[in-house]
Amino acid sequence: MIYQPPVGSRDLFPLDVAQKRWIEDRIQQMFHSWGYHRIITSTLERLDTLMAGGAIEQSTVIQIQDSEGDTLGLRPELTASIARAAVTRMAGASYPQRLYYNANVFRRAAGTHNRQQEFYQAGVELLGAGGVAADAEILLILSDCLRKLGLDHCSIILGEAGLTRSLLAPFPDNLRNPVREAIAHLDRLTLEALPLSPDLRDRALLLLDLRGNPADTLQRVSSLDLDVSQQAIIRNLKALMELLQTSFQQTSSTPHSPLPTPYSLPTITLDLSLIQTIDYYTGIVFEVVSPSGQRILGQGGRYDHLLSLYHPQGKDCPGVGFTFNIEELHQVLLTTGQLPLETPETDWLVVPTHPEAYAAAFAHAQKIRESAHLVRVEVHLRHLDNSETIRQYAQSRRIKQIAWVDEAGLSNVEAIGF
Repeated sequence: MIYQPPVGSRDLFPLDVAQKRWIEDRIQQMFHSWGYHRIITSTLERLDTLMAGGAIEQSTVIQIQDSEGDTLGLRPELTASIARAAVTRMAGASYPQRLYYNANVFRRAAGTHNRQQEFYQAGVELLGAGGVAADAEILLILSDCLRKLGLDHCSIILGEAGLTRSLLAPFPDNLRNPVREAIAHLDRLTLEALPLSPDLRDRALLLLDLRGNPADTLQRVSSLDLDVSQQAIIRNLKALMELLQTSFQQTSSTPHSPLPTPYSLPTITLDLSLIQTIDYYTGIVFEVVSPSGQRILGQGGRYDHLLSLYHPQGKDCPGVGFTFNIEELHQVLLTTGQLPLETPETDWLVVPTHPEAYAAAFAHAQKIRESAHLVRVEVHLRHLDNSETIRQYAQSRRIKQIAWVDEAGLSNVEAIGF
């Protein structure tokens, strides 16, 4: 029998891990610099937690039966788990809470038999902060991460879930979801084929085309007959765009700024047809698109009612966040030449010169490890190898120095050339 990982999963070998860590370390540096702290939640959750009140389709959750017959699931995303943890385990904490994560998630694949089912994500959640400033913070962190990864030319597609949902309200109940799906997939033909009145068809086609430069798009949507709450959303979107632009202008003009110049806001397209497949978003929603436009590198948004699902008294708490798709970032960064092409080198090979010298060799290796930060030291374990074989091994592993150690603990250091 040839043993393979389950369908939809894969192994990561040392170079894969080194490249993945390169990405995650740079993202994590930015999370730390903004005052976010890591949270680790359970990989297994109760099914009702993962479904977030029906916002997540049960069919996407990989389910497991525990020994008592209860249905559990592997988390398909992290936001619901963090919301549950914040409400139930951090009840006495002060707000806002700035949390980040770096973890794997699991989603049942639809369609093709061998589609990927395990993914890696890194993201932030800002809990207990509503309003334009909190939305701006999340988008500024996102932009900082892209800059840190050298992906300044990515685009941000920005929508507003609450506004889009309210603009869909006039459609009949039996047609609202088909209209929503057609808009989400930019499917003009399906919209035109739906049994809509002329006025509603025109409205649907207008919603389909509500995307472009933020100022122009906001002007177009402002021409609609909007109610008070919709007008407030438009004002907030305008304020958000102004705050982002002003923040970037002031950052790039700060004397002695460590940021590279020019440091500009990523291209933002306002797209009021943007609808996320996860349905707990209440405010801004967004996607990060690769420079080629072929890959979605991350997504996020505001969810002001999610935490109330897990609160004993149903108390609302605002939240906003985003996640990066590490595999998609990896594929884009492979083309930039930034990722490491080799695993990290070992600095020392400690070789016992006699079978009785292993204790001294292990002790000597430990002294080297403690002498500096992150020194990689191997102890040679095959005592029958001759010195030339050992040197060839060191060269093949790009090991810089050999320490030959005898049973008395005395060492002779040899530099290895490549």
